[in-house]
Amino acid sequence: MYSTPPSSSKFHNPYFTPGQVESLSARQRGKLSVVHEDRTRQSACAFIEAISTRIGFPRRTTATAQNLYHRFHLFFPLKDFNYHDVALAAIYVSSKMHDTLKKPRELLATSYALLHHVPKSKAPGGEVDIDSMDQQESLCQIMVENDRQRLLSVERLILETICFNFTSRMPFPYVIKLGKALGATKKLTKFAWRITIDCHRTLLPLQYPPHVVALGCIYVAAMLSSFEQPESPELDTHLSSKYFAEMFNEGGNWEHKYHAHVEDLQEIAHTMLDLLIQGSQTSSASTSPSTPSSPSPHIHSRAKPDQQQLQTPYKSDQLIRLKIFMRETEHTPRSRFPVGVSDPLALQAMDRTAQLGRNEGTVRFLFGPPGTVDDGV
Repeated sequence: MYSTPPSSSKFHNPYFTPGQVESLSARQRGKLSVVHEDRTRQSACAFIEAISTRIGFPRRTTATAQNLYHRFHLFFPLKDFNYHDVALAAIYVSSKMHDTLKKPRELLATSYALLHHVPKSKAPGGEVDIDSMDQQESLCQIMVENDRQRLLSVERLILETICFNFTSRMPFPYVIKLGKALGATKKLTKFAWRITIDCHRTLLPLQYPPHVVALGCIYVAAMLSSFEQPESPELDTHLSSKYFAEMFNEGGNWEHKYHAHVEDLQEIAHTMLDLLIQGSQTSSASTSPSTPSSPSPHIHSRAKPDQQQLQTPYKSDQLIRLKIFMRETEHTPRSRFPVGVSDPLALQAMDRTAQLGRNEGTVRFLFGPPGTVDDGV
């Protein structure tokens, strides 16, 4: 008979290699298709975006919630959870991490308003009176309490996936600082900021440090601004988008200066182009040129919040041509090794005590993998 050890340790992994992400995702995906997994991920991110916009959360809270959702399903199967529940719990944890706390009941009230197309109230958070949504008040209260308990249960699992490590580093400040350091125009920096918002719909922030993500988004913005576009003149104190596209497409001193690799930037660019191609093929709406790739903050009366797809003004054939151009000049992907001295895949597969969400024995949560905790990771 299997006996559980009296104690075990679980380690927080700040970043995963692409191989780890693929293996963990395949394990939790099960028999579901990759298309279904991606569609669910995009729906959850759109739902988080809609809830955060209605409440008025800052961008850091929204982006962290999307990261928490992605991390959660690296360790828990998609089929076992409704993405609305996981998304709300992720928002709740993120609001704690960034000191923008909302009570579970407030989050539920806002989600009910969005899912049931209730007009936005005059309340600051846009929530509605839950009791007024159902004539049978007792049944309504039971439903709300059940949803609240489910949210808190998923919250506990999310806290275990991050090993109670509330450190959150965002790429947004790096976009501004790197844009200034590189001499980019304000227009290019703003474009890179919007792309950085969209990158949280992918698993990129779980694979690369924030400064690398920021550089990658600047690279994508430069490529989109210069590919098949008339060349813009260089200003006295700023460089053109074409200059940055060519610089980041080749290795150079900037790799050592900014602690990044050209191969990583190209992987980020391909992931973002895939996301934009998907958005251009599935979205029938158009957006303002100043916000080229972000969901509309306004929820239309006939569309559910989780049906708000990524919107982009670029045509899919243009984006595909850009991908082909990049493939012709890309570098060979570099080998990446897990952070620390052990592989999280091995830690997850060692025995049952490595699995999350169990009430067996004493669990010691560490803020980093073995070999890195003492170094302050």
